[in-house]
Amino acid sequence: MCGVCGTFVSNNHPLSNSQRSVVTSMVSMLRHRGPDASGVWLDPPGLTALGHARLAIMDLSDAGAQPMTSQDGRWTITYNGELYNADNLRRSLHSTYWRGHSDTEVLLEHISRHGVLETLSAAKGMFAFGCWDNQQAELWLARDRFGEKPLYYGSHGGLFFFSSELKALRAIPSFAPAINRNALREFFRWTNIPAPLTIYEGVYKLPPAHVLRISSPSAPPEPRPYWSAVDQALSAPPLISGMNAVQSLGQELDRAVKSQMVADVPLGAFLSGGIDSSTVVASMQRQSPAPVHTFTIGFKEPTYNESGYAAEVAAVLGTDHTEVMVGASDAMKVIPEMSTIYDEPFADSSQIPTFLISRMARAHVGVALSGDGGDELFGGYDRYRLIRRLTRIRDLLPSTTRRLLGDALRQVPPETVDRIGGRLPRFMVPSGLRHRAGHRLHKAGSILSANQLPDVYAALMSIETSADELVIGADDAPLGFAGLPSTLRQDLSPFERSMLIDTLTYLPDDLLTKVDRASMAVNLEVRVPFLDPDLFRFAWGLSHDHRVRNSQGKWVLRELLRTSLPDHLVDRPKMGFGVPVGQWLRGPLRSWADDLLSPALVKRHGLLNPPSVERRWRAHRDGDADLTFQIWSLLMFQAWLIEEGI
Repeated sequence: MCGVCGTFVSNNHPLSNSQRSVVTSMVSMLRHRGPDASGVWLDPPGLTALGHARLAIMDLSDAGAQPMTSQDGRWTITYNGELYNADNLRRSLHSTYWRGHSDTEVLLEHISRHGVLETLSAAKGMFAFGCWDNQQAELWLARDRFGEKPLYYGSHGGLFFFSSELKALRAIPSFAPAINRNALREFFRWTNIPAPLTIYEGVYKLPPAHVLRISSPSAPPEPRPYWSAVDQALSAPPLISGMNAVQSLGQELDRAVKSQMVADVPLGAFLSGGIDSSTVVASMQRQSPAPVHTFTIGFKEPTYNESGYAAEVAAVLGTDHTEVMVGASDAMKVIPEMSTIYDEPFADSSQIPTFLISRMARAHVGVALSGDGGDELFGGYDRYRLIRRLTRIRDLLPSTTRRLLGDALRQVPPETVDRIGGRLPRFMVPSGLRHRAGHRLHKAGSILSANQLPDVYAALMSIETSADELVIGADDAPLGFAGLPSTLRQDLSPFERSMLIDTLTYLPDDLLTKVDRASMAVNLEVRVPFLDPDLFRFAWGLSHDHRVRNSQGKWVLRELLRTSLPDHLVDRPKMGFGVPVGQWLRGPLRSWADDLLSPALVKRHGLLNPPSVERRWRAHRDGDADLTFQIWSLLMFQAWLIEEGI
């Protein structure tokens, strides 16, 4: 993995003669992503500069150094990623000369021979790159199919720029973007900022599976897709009659895992003891001549601790296992680093254990495989089954009645409901959720008011029900997922549609962002075999019955895992990769939170409504409501502001 960046200006731009120094400074801010080497390339006319910070994984020699220019001199690339079918593409080029064996060179020469779009269609891997066409004086940006690797871009005063992370933009002279308050509203809804938005006005994330072709630095066009997860899912051929789904999945997964086990540095895997990571590790162990090195983080709070299951899985599979137990004091030591690591507000609290396990793994290996993506492919989240039930309940009510009832529920102040939650009828506040009554009642109102299934799912997934009231100056925009393709509205079940919505939103904006930033902060490359495009297409050829049986998701994946593990390690309930942040905020983290959420500090920043922040914090701190997700989002934003010097 690496850090990439670059600039593009017109001939008469004031920075045309200083691009090299600007990009050199940008690269220095990305060295945590690539500590092994760095380079800056300036095209002869001085229109563009490309920068690169290298983490050497394939071809550790100088033959893999970047930015790299094609043999014909037309193309120069700065590339962050791994190309898993590099050997196949190399053979297809029939070249008689290769300077080394890096996948960068393969990608570059394929572009030189076939162009960017055809190369993107053929390439299988995780990547983000900027590529300069010297012949046409054009800059191309591209990002992988699922969004495993990040890429930001924007323009300022006629200067176009791009980078792996936002922090590199500090090197651009006089660039001081304003905070995007609508993006901030979305952050409090989802705990992340969804693409293409960023926390800054005028700066964007390139969406997954999109390409951007820039001919003029002052007027960049809209990105366009080169691949569609929705189209692939809808057109996936069903499993051939008579084929064994479990056996076929095993073959597909083994192929994907094998392609991602190639590296010139030591390789291992994250192992939580759950279905997804255990299945990936079992496949690795089947194909490895030596014990696979596996890593687990355990928590001293028993409710959150999966390390015992992971140790059992490791023992059965025969891996070389490393485990570390952590508590509140360990978390407190790294929490101040989160705002720097994640670069813009990000508040999935599992960012803490993800960083800790990445740091532990990096002491032993340079590459680790993870089990991310299994839930989205095989229907693992409980919410997929819940959305089916909610849809049936909604359909029982006439649309007018449903909307009126929903609007009425959304008008009730959450804090009022929380105070009387114990006296509300059980159908309004489900058993065990009394302390979150107000939040859940607002959710119920949003679900009833929504017109279409994506909006129903958005109401179910959202964390904050009153984000527009919380953020000063934000538009009162309706809750929903922006930019979903129209094909997603075709004849899909609520279950399948929710899986695809997660693939387009939650997976890239939360899970993959979390893993990329945490791992790259410690120079670790993490690969995700479940996101192999051929495996994705295979999974979408399976029937609903292959995914869900006996009210339990991931049936086919569980059955595959039974060939490697005993039943008690396969059938246990899903825990997730959570941490007891809610408890810590009432205990060892309370004074830290008190300082960050003080009304005076919130008022000084002028971005959030101080009484709204104070109400939420007091309710959680005093035990009147469980607002862990909302408070963690507030804290991560406040910490980010201080890190930015705002």
